[in-house]
Amino acid sequence: MLPRPLKRILPARPAFILGIMLVLLVLPAFQAAPATAQGDQTHVVQSGENLFRIALRYNTTVEALAAANGIADPTRIYAGQTLIIPGTAPAPAVVAESAPATVTSTAPVYHTVQAGETLASIGRLYGVGWPDIAAQNGLANANQIYAGQQLLIPGTSAPGTAAVAPPVEAAPAAPAPATATGERTHVVAAGEHLAAIARAYGISWPTIARANNLADPNHVYAGQTLIIPAQDDGQGGYYADTTTWTPVAAAPPTILTGKQIVVDLSDQIVYAYENGSLLRTTYASTGLPGTPTVQGDFRVYTKYTSQLMTGPGYYLPGVPYVMYFYRDYSLHGTYWHSNFGNPMSHGCVNLPTPEAEWLFYWADVGTPVHVQW
Repeated sequence: MLPRPLKRILPARPAFILGIMLVLLVLPAFQAAPATAQGDQTHVVQSGENLFRIALRYNTTVEALAAANGIADPTRIYAGQTLIIPGTAPAPAVVAESAPATVTSTAPVYHTVQAGETLASIGRLYGVGWPDIAAQNGLANANQIYAGQQLLIPGTSAPGTAAVAPPVEAAPAAPAPATATGERTHVVAAGEHLAAIARAYGISWPTIARANNLADPNHVYAGQTLIIPAQDDGQGGYYADTTTWTPVAAAPPTILTGKQIVVDLSDQIVYAYENGSLLRTTYASTGLPGTPTVQGDFRVYTKYTSQLMTGPGYYLPGVPYVMYFYRDYSLHGTYWHSNFGNPMSHGCVNLPTPEAEWLFYWADVGTPVHVQW
């Protein structure tokens, strides 16, 4: 008997079709999801970061970041927020908040001075000589730096250079409870200045300066204990005839009729005269050697109560009490440092905000401004 031919075993047609359909449905799941936009990536905001620093890190601008993320106020971002970085390569791994953030950037690197640090110790941290840091920041006295001061670190902006992000400043100490007489004490925290302390207690900074007989109200130090009066003494600003503080050497007015503002670059002091009489004076911070303040005779030509100021290496929203006297040179309030009496600016005349406010409402458009060495 001949053997029976073998039958070809084929799957039932319905099952075969179903299998093909399943394969077609599953394959797309293994394909990579498209990016939000070609070349875009994301960045998770770390504690202490701001939009300006993030923009420097990714070689973009604050405006581009704000537009890409629908941020109405560029000064308000929070730790843990995920930002879209437009037009960038894949992001490096996020560093845990507990460790110093190490980044590779072509942007300038700034270091915020901590209590007890010196230029030598900061230089060792970045592998830079302290004389180079002093020269880069126009420091007249390399032994005098203060907690909260921001220093530009030279030689750390080349591509591929690892830079340690500066530590976040300590939060200001909470106001102490009042005594039976209403008087309190306050221990100055790193980076604090009289204006910020006064705002915390709801009184003026000249009141605190007078209560503590401060020889120079623009220089307080971390750990210093200040007496905080129960209420404002009502004496107003720190006038030049105050017994607790007088200017080093008054720069005389060049006109004897009407108002005049005199800016003395050698002493870093601003004087307000009226009819030849000195009404008020304050320490200021004028231009660094690389960005000097213009000298000569000018007039206030426009005023703004608040203005956004931007330029190479800085982004300053809400600069208060701005008075322009020549092109883009102005006198204005300052909230980002308290190192008055030392050159710090890109050419403008930085003033303590309460002093800028007084000058703003005292001086009219057209008030003469004399800038001298």
